[in-house]
Amino acid sequence: MSANERPTGQQTKQSRTYDSAFLKACRREPVPHTPVWFMRQAGRSLPEYLKVREGIPMLESCMRPELVTEITLQPVRRHKVDAAIYFSDIVVPLKAIGLDLDIKPGVGPVVADPIRTRADLDRLRDLTPEDVHYVTEAIGMLTEELGDTPLIGFAGAPFTLASYLVEGGPSRSHERTKAMMYGDPQLWADLLDRLAEITSAFLKVQIEAGASAVQLFDSWVGALAPADYRRSVMPASVKVFDAVAGYGVPRIHFGVGTGELLGLMGEAGADVVGVDWRVPLDEAARRVGPGKALQGNLDPAVLFASPEVVEAKTDEVLAAARELEGHVFNLGHGVMPSMDPDALSRLVEYVHTRTAV
Repeated sequence: MSANERPTGQQTKQSRTYDSAFLKACRREPVPHTPVWFMRQAGRSLPEYLKVREGIPMLESCMRPELVTEITLQPVRRHKVDAAIYFSDIVVPLKAIGLDLDIKPGVGPVVADPIRTRADLDRLRDLTPEDVHYVTEAIGMLTEELGDTPLIGFAGAPFTLASYLVEGGPSRSHERTKAMMYGDPQLWADLLDRLAEITSAFLKVQIEAGASAVQLFDSWVGALAPADYRRSVMPASVKVFDAVAGYGVPRIHFGVGTGELLGLMGEAGADVVGVDWRVPLDEAARRVGPGKALQGNLDPAVLFASPEVVEAKTDEVLAAARELEGHVFNLGHGVMPSMDPDALSRLVEYVHTRTAV
C-alpha cells in the first residue's frame, strides 16, 4: 500500500486523518494551507509541560500512557499545529529490551555498559509489542482525542542509536563510533542491522496503534561524509523504511547538519525529507531530486528576534518552498526550552495566514 492510497479496513484510525493538510503535503497533493508542526513541540518550552512532569524522570514519563497523552496534546491545544508528535524519546525501545541506560538531565542518554564487542550484541534482543504496551495504550488514547489531527510516530535511526550505545552517551566527535565503523566494518554492520530490526518493530507498534505518519530521527548522522553514509549507514536506514512501507503511512527522514546527505537520505526510502536551517529549501529540493516532499526549515534562533523579523524570515522560507512538490513547515531542528510559547503560536497562525487559499 502506498502513502497515496486511502486507508481501509485495518487502517480505519488513519483514515480519519487522511484528508488533513499535513498528510496531503506529505503525499505532495494540493493543500488548503501549509501545514505546521514543530520538533520538540511537546516539551520544556511549555509551562503546562513542566507542571505535569515535575518530579517525574524522563524515561518514566514516557511509560505512563495518561501522561504521554496529556503532554502530546498540549502543543496541539496551545499552538493549533497541524500534527501532533508522540511524546517519547529515541532510547525508549532500547530501555524496553532491558539495556541499562538513563536520561540524565543536562546530559542526555547515558549507557552503563557500552556496546564495544561482538559479544555485546547479544544484549540487543528483539523488541516485541508487549515490551512497549504503554505505547500502544497511549496512542489509542491519543487518536481518540486528536480526531482528524494526525499523530506522528517516531524512532531513532540506527546510526544515532549506535552512536549512543558505542560512545556510552552523547559525543561531539563520535570517535569510538567511527573507530568501530572503520576498524571492524562487519561488527558495525551487524550492530546497525540489529538496531534496524528494533527500530522497525518500534515503528510498527506505533503505526498499528494508529499513528498517521512516522519520522526517523538521525540526529548525529551529519557527522559522516556521504561515502561513509552510503556504505556504512544507508543499508540500515533502507531496511527500516522498507519494513514499514506496506502500511502506506508517510515516512519522514530527518537529520541535523545533513546538507551533504540530503539526496542519500531521500534515496533511503523516505517520502518526506527533513531539512535543517543550513540549506535553503529550493537548494535542498535540487539535492534531493523529484518525487519527495520537504519538511523545514526556519532557524529556531529566529524565534528570539522581534515578530517583524520572524515574519520576514518565515516569508523567506515560504518563498523558497513555493515550487516544492510538497512542503511541511517546521523549524530547522526543534523548539528550544527558553522559547516563548506565544511566539510559536503566532508563527503557526502567520504561516496559515500567508498560505491560505
